[in-house]
Amino acid sequence: MNQEYIEIELEEEPIELCNLLKVLDFAETGGQAKQLIAMGYVAVNNELCTQKRKKMYSGDSLYFDGDTFLLTLAEGATPNPKPATPVEKPQKATSSSQTPTKKQSNKKRKKQPQVDSKTGRKPISFG
Repeated sequence: MNQEYIEIELEEEPIELCNLLKVLDFAETGGQAKQLIAMGYVAVNNELCTQKRKKMYSGDSLYFDGDTFLLTLAEGATPNPKPATPVEKPQKATSSSQTPTKKQSNKKRKKQPQVDSKTGRKPISFG
């Protein structure tokens, strides 16, 4: 698979995907860029991308309108490392979290304000 790329030099990274489309003159406004992304016209790293403000780094590829673009970092610019993807840990099922006990359900109830017997008014709470 021999695919040709159009190289784009970034002066700073990361750049948001919607801003990159504006810089490359694929969209005139930010709203138009966000619509193009939401409609599925943009792919990032060979996957359809619908995240409007996705952070783009050097080494990422952008596919739009039949062209593939490769992002590189300009000389003299300091690279920012990509954030690590968080690994989801399996949650342990506990019996206390599944069924609330009587003590827990009592704490969730709100106290009803007492009505003054002389005036019939509820007390004022400022806190």
